[in-house]
Amino acid sequence: MKTRITELFGIEHPVIQGGMHYVGLAEMAAAVSNAGGLGIITGLTQGTPEKLANEIKRCQAMTDKPFGVNLTFLPSVTPPDYPGLVNTIIESGVKVVETAGNNPAKWLPQLKEAGIKVIHKCTSVRHSVKAQDIGCDAVSVDGFECGGHPGEDDIPNFILLPRAADELEIPFVASGGMADARSLVASLAMGAEGMNMGTRFIATQEAPVHDNVKQAILNASELDTRLVMRPLRNTERVLTNPAVERLLEKEKAMGSELKFEDIAEEVAGVYPKVMTEGDMDIGAWSCGMVAGLVYDIPTVQELMDRIMGEADALICERLARFSTA
Repeated sequence: MKTRITELFGIEHPVIQGGMHYVGLAEMAAAVSNAGGLGIITGLTQGTPEKLANEIKRCQAMTDKPFGVNLTFLPSVTPPDYPGLVNTIIESGVKVVETAGNNPAKWLPQLKEAGIKVIHKCTSVRHSVKAQDIGCDAVSVDGFECGGHPGEDDIPNFILLPRAADELEIPFVASGGMADARSLVASLAMGAEGMNMGTRFIATQEAPVHDNVKQAILNASELDTRLVMRPLRNTERVLTNPAVERLLEKEKAMGSELKFEDIAEEVAGVYPKVMTEGDMDIGAWSCGMVAGLVYDIPTVQELMDRIMGEADALICERLARFSTA
């Protein structure tokens, strides 16, 4: 399937793997890229330029297909070495960067000069237009259904994607609620040029996470996510567990008096314990509502083949039956 996204990134299928903390390792990115999509290494999981360089080398040893690196720009008292991370990406020869968080304008000239294509993750139309205006090559439009940070507007993809299509000239992919061929075809129908999958890729055999994580997603329904940190305007969609419910009780009890320090036990330093050690009740970790559409744990290749095969059947057979011609 050829779209503006496959042409832009030099990939076979218009499917991108989201940059997920402690999931976007070389094994994950290489598996997605080898299956025809665009795999993504999560830069902040590595943390330092040296570790990121090693992870990129590991991925390059596993695939000769294009893959990218995610850089999430976050405000911090002690920020990561962003200049070093950007230099590492350039020196390693990576040609795609997925940016997220704060405006990436500061870094675009350096990335573009190196011939790197930049796709920025946005949760609103206005931010998508801004990404276009500052020179991003593409946008990942992230609807309210998504795992992780859905923004504060609460606009689901059935509205957000057509609105983005009305305003954008650069290509964009749909993110949030993406799981299968139906997700892809619906996204194309609403103006997207592909889709970005996060939660669905965690529930694959190659995903470098503890089996408990995969089983938790497999067992979850679309009703099992919660929104946390909303009083702090840093809303995150996570899979429910005892720590998450305890966190929500704190938010309810403290109201506008809530500070990050009050919930640090449930959110700080959680990911290694969840993803690596499989402690599913230790705290809040990102998961999309799309968990309700995860019914198995296939290989990445099996998942991609299924998506593209069923998408072709949907377009050429089922939807063709409704033609008035």
